Amino acid sequence: MGKFTVKETNTGYVFNLKADNGQVIAVSQVYSSEDACKNGIESVRKNAVDAKLEDQTLENYETATNPKFEVYTDKAGEYRFRLKARNGEIIATGEGYKAKASCLNGIDSIRRNAPEATVE
Repeated sequence: MGKFTVKETNTGYVFNLKADNGQVIAVSQVYSSEDACKNGIESVRKNAVDAKLEDQTLENYETATNPKFEVYTDKAGEYRFRLKARNGEIIATGEGYKAKASCLNGIDSIRRNAPEATVE
């Protein structure tokens, strides 16, 4: 089972979602308070399972409704994803991956880990 870790930064609070092996699979935006950060965790739990996949790396890709995972390439040419909640807010992002399959595996890992992950 995965776990969410909450930590305080100079500008607020952030969370990481870690897989069983301790690897960070998603990170949050900066929240102004610890309670807001925990609300963000609950939003990831709720939205990750049912989120559709919008693959923006494809030509003429089909736009999905929120909640959704958006897969895209960054300026360095790496594959990344972001999870958007029903209201369109980005609630979690992933690291850069060299291979698209690895990026999709990261999304699957969030879907498996987020709902039951503990909070530390």
